[in-house]
Amino acid sequence: MNKTFLPFALPDFGNEESAEVIDCLNSGWLTTGPKAEKFEVDFASYLDVPYALAVNSGTAGLHLALESIGLLPGEQVITTVYTFTASAEVIRYLGADPVFVDIEPDTFNIDPSQLEKAITGKTKAILPVHFGGQSCNMKSILDTADRHDLRVIEDAAHALPCIYDSRTIGTLGDVTVFSFYVTKPLAVGEGGMIVTASKEMAKRMKTMRLHGINRDVWDRYRSSNPDWYYEVVAPGFKYNMPDLMAAIGIHQLKKIDKFQKRREAIANRYTEAFADLPLRAPFVARAEDKHAWHLYVIQLELDRIKIGRDEFIEKMAEKGIGTSVHFIPLHLHPYWRDRYGFKPEDFPVALDCYHRAVSLPIYSKMTDDDVEKVIKAVRKILT
Repeated sequence: MNKTFLPFALPDFGNEESAEVIDCLNSGWLTTGPKAEKFEVDFASYLDVPYALAVNSGTAGLHLALESIGLLPGEQVITTVYTFTASAEVIRYLGADPVFVDIEPDTFNIDPSQLEKAITGKTKAILPVHFGGQSCNMKSILDTADRHDLRVIEDAAHALPCIYDSRTIGTLGDVTVFSFYVTKPLAVGEGGMIVTASKEMAKRMKTMRLHGINRDVWDRYRSSNPDWYYEVVAPGFKYNMPDLMAAIGIHQLKKIDKFQKRREAIANRYTEAFADLPLRAPFVARAEDKHAWHLYVIQLELDRIKIGRDEFIEKMAEKGIGTSVHFIPLHLHPYWRDRYGFKPEDFPVALDCYHRAVSLPIYSKMTDDDVEKVIKAVRKILT
């Protein structure tokens, strides 16, 4: 890698993660076992939830969550059109259909005012996505779900740690799923965590995450007198998190609040530095809540500048800075477009935000010099 190039994202690992991984290798137990169990216990304690289940991706977690509520072919789940495809594809895994809703123009989160008109007799659940690390308007979403007896499955891939109205994300809906992909605030490479207060749902998801077997291998072999017998009670999946990944997660979790504070400091510095530029900085809906700041997405005011969004990204790369776009709205992708007959203008707010959006680097390993490099480049390009 070019040492002068500042990448869009980097994980923040230290000696603690390395030592835990080496300990895992030396133990000879690499698959789901004692370290995954500890990670789950620590995570449940951190969020103050009864049940936490480690899985090999956030996508796997969403699939398990929807399966656990009994989602059937032909039923519907309402979700945002402005998200990564995983949020919607898991609905199709079960033969159900996503019903897309447009977003709020300032937060990029699902617009709760549009939920009612999206509900039909086939609707089973609402799947909000906490975009960029800022919570959705959960009061409105939960009120709508309660009125229509719908389940709420939260996609919190961006939202750790995140607080809404004095409550931690992970303690609001029926099930919440976090992602530990390499770019996320808590990174293990690939992995995720499901949390819930429901004993029944937790039991179902634990069974289904490993082939529908009623006992994990660690449960069967942890003693000197292993009880090898098990039963397959359902056609499950291969979604368990190996100890190698959990070893990293144990120590990432201990640092997550420190990581969030650094991300927040970077976000505040960006917002201050960009105040006079022709762009919209991320809107913070509730100052008293905790924003995870997984993403810092600016919206270029295209009518006030002489270049387009794509050219801006190219110019940032020329100045040695990686950026990204979050996200290409799902209704523009061939699969979703063709299956449901969408047109670009069907979701006008998402379409407008997409054309303006650029995600700038924001991660805990960034130095102050790195931050100033980004600021200098943005200001140079836009002035």
